[in-house]
Amino acid sequence: MGTWKTRGLRGSTLEEYINYSNEKYREAGLALIQKIPTPITPIEIDKSTRHITLAYFDKKSTVDYIGAIQGIPVCFDAKECASTSFSLANVHEHQFTFMQEFENQGGIAFLIIFFKSLDKIIYVPLKDLKLFFDRMNSGGKKSFKFDELNEEYIIPKKGDIIVHYLESLSLYLSKDS
Repeated sequence: MGTWKTRGLRGSTLEEYINYSNEKYREAGLALIQKIPTPITPIEIDKSTRHITLAYFDKKSTVDYIGAIQGIPVCFDAKECASTSFSLANVHEHQFTFMQEFENQGGIAFLIIFFKSLDKIIYVPLKDLKLFFDRMNSGGKKSFKFDELNEEYIIPKKGDIIVHYLESLSLYLSKDS
């Protein structure tokens, strides 16, 4: 059981941008994506500010987002990393398993990763993530570099949509079919 004792969570900036983008997608009738809250049990609450200062995670969460994009079920997780290398330890086994099971049911699963040092956000399909996990499980590297990803999947900012991941998803779907 993990504990949480901070005012902010890692990845929250990216998640705020994605939440805003998802709202714009919903308003335009393009997608309906929900942020899945992480279930917690508050232990300490600052009475003056009414902020939770200590909490325990109730159970393992699956992914950050789930929904439908023009009839296609999708689930994805948002991740941030400070360097040009992404540690696979940031994707928990239960998350990876959920994403695989989601795709086995006909959905599309992926990561959106913000590489802060490069100031680039990229769409990472589950099949690419699986290649990195297979490499690690065969005794290889426990991470992957930005340079190993398909740069065609870099997510642009477009108009007032900060993380316009629908274009990258559309490109992936057109190549995968």
